[in-house]
Amino acid sequence: MKERTLVILKPDCLEKRLMPIVFERLQNAGLDMVACKMAKLGADILARHYAHIADKPYYPPLAAFMSRRSVVLCVFEGEGAVAKVRKLLGPTNSQEAPAGTIRGDFGENTRENIAHASDSAENAKVEIERFFKADEIF
Repeated sequence: MKERTLVILKPDCLEKRLMPIVFERLQNAGLDMVACKMAKLGADILARHYAHIADKPYYPPLAAFMSRRSVVLCVFEGEGAVAKVRKLLGPTNSQEAPAGTIRGDFGENTRENIAHASDSAENAKVEIERFFKADEIF
C-alpha cells in the first residue's frame, strides 16, 4: 500500500555531508520525495515532537543536539514507506545497526544516528502535519 512517512535528517547527517547519500538510498529503494525543507527546530516544536520522552533524562541532551543546527525535513512516499525507511535506516542505536544500513554505516549512537523516521503510518500522519502545511507536499 502506498503511504507517506516523515524523515528528519539530523544535525550529524548535515555535519557529515551525508544528505545526498541518504537521499540516494531512499530513492533507490523506490521511494519518492514529495516534500523537503530545511528548518531550525526550536524548543516548542521539539517538545511536541518528543512529548513521549520529554520526561526522560536523555531528552535534554537530545533536544540540545536537535537544535544545534538546522535539519532537513522530508516526506517520502511509496509502497510500505514507513517499514521500508525504517529497514534502510536500521536500529535506533547505530552501534547495533548492521553494516549496509544508514545508521550502521554512518551513525554513532542512539542520538547521533543520522535520521529520524516515523515508526507507524498513524504517527507519520501526525508528524507530517506537525512539520508541513498541506500545500508544501506535492
